[in-house]
Amino acid sequence: MLKDKLREVIFGYRTRAGKLFDIFLLIAIMLSVIGVILDSESKIHTKHGDLLLDIEWGFTILFTIEYILRIYCVRSKRKYIFSSMGIIDLLSIIPTYLVVFYPPIGSLIGIRIMRLIRVFRIFQLTPYLRSGHRMEIALKSSRPKIIVFILYISLIVVILGTLMYIVEGQKNGFDNIPDSIYWAVVTLTTVGYGDVVPVTELGKGIAVLIMMLGYAIIAVPTGIVSAEFAKNDKEQLENQDEILSKEDEILNKLNALESKIDKLKRDEK
Repeated sequence: MLKDKLREVIFGYRTRAGKLFDIFLLIAIMLSVIGVILDSESKIHTKHGDLLLDIEWGFTILFTIEYILRIYCVRSKRKYIFSSMGIIDLLSIIPTYLVVFYPPIGSLIGIRIMRLIRVFRIFQLTPYLRSGHRMEIALKSSRPKIIVFILYISLIVVILGTLMYIVEGQKNGFDNIPDSIYWAVVTLTTVGYGDVVPVTELGKGIAVLIMMLGYAIIAVPTGIVSAEFAKNDKEQLENQDEILSKEDEILNKLNALESKIDKLKRDEK
C-alpha cells in the first residue's frame, strides 16, 4: 500500500530510502535556516529580499507537504501531532502563512529558526542512534553526581558572594547580597563582565581565589560524564564477552550432540 511505502521512507530510518530521505530533509533544514539568518541582515534583505522570500516559500511548501505526509502515514496521528517534534514541525511552517493574513506578525518570522531543532532527527540514523543512546545512559547514570555538584557550586557562590558583600560593601558597587552572588557566579565561570569589580586588596584576593577555583571546577562535570562513559563501555565489553562465552558453550554442546547422533546412527547400522 502507498501508506506503508510512505511510512517506510519517512519513518523507516533503518532502510536505505529512509536514510536518504532523512539526509535530504536535514540538508533542506540547514539551507532554510541559513536563508532565515541571511534575511535578518538588513543589507542582504534590502538587496536580495525578494529572492530569499521566494526561497523561503519553496522550503515552507516542501515542509508543509512533508508534515501532511507524516500525518497521513503515521499510525497514531494524535500522538505525532501533539508530540514535541510534531509541534516543532508545525511551528516551523506556520509563521510564513501567518504573514500573508497578518503582515505585522513579520517580526515573529524568526521563529522559523526552530527548524534547526529538527536537525535532532539525525539521531535516528543508526550510527548516531547508538552514540546518542550511549550519551543518554551516561547522563542518566551521572545525574545524582551532577546534582550534588550543582548544589555544591550554589553553596560556594552564596558564601563567596556574601563574603564579598561584607568585604567590599555598597560603596564599591556590591549593593546587596544578590548582586554580590551574581558577581561570584560571573567570576567563578570566568566570564568577567566587569560591571562590578572589587576595589580593596582583600576583595581582589578573593576574586583571584574564585577565578582559580572556577578553572578547577570546569573539568568536574566533564570528568563525571567521561567516567560514566568508560564504565558503560567496560560493562558493554564484559557483556559481549559473556555472550561470546555462552555462544561457545552452546556450540560445544551442539557438537557433542551431533557426535552422539552420529554414533547412534553407526550403532544402528
